[in-house]
This record gives sequence, structure tokens and C-alpha cells, in this order.
Amino acid sequence: MNPALIARGLRKSYQGEAVLAGVDLVLHAGEAGVLIGPSGSGKTTLLSILGGLLRPDAGGLWLDGELVAHAAVEKITRVRLTRLGFIAQHVELAPLLAIEENLALEGENAGMRRVDAQARASELIVRLGLADQLGKCPEQLSAGQRRRVAVARALLHRPPVLLADDPTSGLNWRQALTVVDLLVAQARIAGVALLMATHDMRLVPRFDRVFLINSGRLQERSPQEEVAHA
Repeated sequence: MNPALIARGLRKSYQGEAVLAGVDLVLHAGEAGVLIGPSGSGKTTLLSILGGLLRPDAGGLWLDGELVAHAAVEKITRVRLTRLGFIAQHVELAPLLAIEENLALEGENAGMRRVDAQARASELIVRLGLADQLGKCPEQLSAGQRRRVAVARALLHRPPVLLADDPTSGLNWRQALTVVDLLVAQARIAGVALLMATHDMRLVPRFDRVFLINSGRLQERSPQEEVAHA
């Protein structure tokens, strides 16, 4: 089976300082990977490049065997809508739409029929403990509730590649486990390639693969090794 995501030689610098110094990464369908590293190590930069939000200075990215051209704006926008799920650090939702309408709109933009998007939205809202928030707009929700809506939005269209930048930030431990277990289950059951960045080392054992980024370089570690060093 071809890898769902391949990154080769990704480089990115800001003001002459290398943030990514030749990163290689391969993820297959059904694999749940966690990305760890100190603050400022390049986790968000790497996820942004993998998600088509940021153009690398050098290197290549392939999704399902197809080269992603970061310079082709229209094409990469379509890739983000249909083949990627992305959970950013900062949650942005349509402020005047109720949460279920936010999700249905996302599904339609990804090419889903409205009835299918609504059914999938209802399923995810329940699984993420948001059923009592139906009909509410984002400004009526807590920061943690908005983050869970963002998780549902990323999962809605069942993307083959799912990227998450610290999605449990602002959540209590029970809520964090609900989110992470849902993401990992999506990877294993639905055949999704998942890469999630986190600062919470307690979550590491729930993943299949562990990637440590530091000084612009990526190394793979075993979950047991990272827990022992935590």
C-alpha cells in the first residue's frame, strides 16, 4: 500500500534561521503519529507545510502518491477541502452560524451532500459531548467547546490525512482523552493517516508512532522510550 503522506527534505527558514532543516516523514493509512518537541521547535511550521498552509523553501510533499504543488493556489485549496483535515491552534468558526450549521457548511464545501453532512455532524457532536450545545453560535461556547467543534469539523468529511496542532489545549483531562481517542480511532478504523502535535506527554502512549522535532530535525522514537524520558 502506498503511503498516505510523504515529505522529503522539507526546509523552512525565518530571517536566516532554519526552523526545518531537511525533514523526512512517511505516514501510512491507519497510522496514528504524535509530534512532540519543545516550544518553538517547528511543530506548527511542519504541520502548516504538510497541510498546504505554508510553502516550504525546499523539499517535496506527496498525498496519496500525488505531488502537492504549494504554489498552485486553487489546486492546493481543493486538496485542503477534500483530502485533508486540519485542526489549527487557533479555532476560527463562522460566528453567526450555529455549530451544526458550521459543520454542515464544511461538509458541503468538501463535496458532501447536505443530508450526509448533517448526519455526520450530528454523529460527531454527540461523540464529542456537544449535544447540549446544539443551536448555539461559537461566541456562546467556551474555548474548550469551540475546540471540540473544530475537531468535529476536521473529521467531518473523513479525510485520508488528518493533521492536528495541539487539539487538546484548553481541555480538561477527560475532554482531552475523548478528543484523542476519537482521532486515533478515526485513524485505525477509517484508515486515516494522523499526525498530532502535543505538549502533553501523558497522551503519547495512545499513539503508534512518536516523532520528536528539535533543532529543525525530525527523529522517530518509540512511545515507551518517550514515556520513560518524560
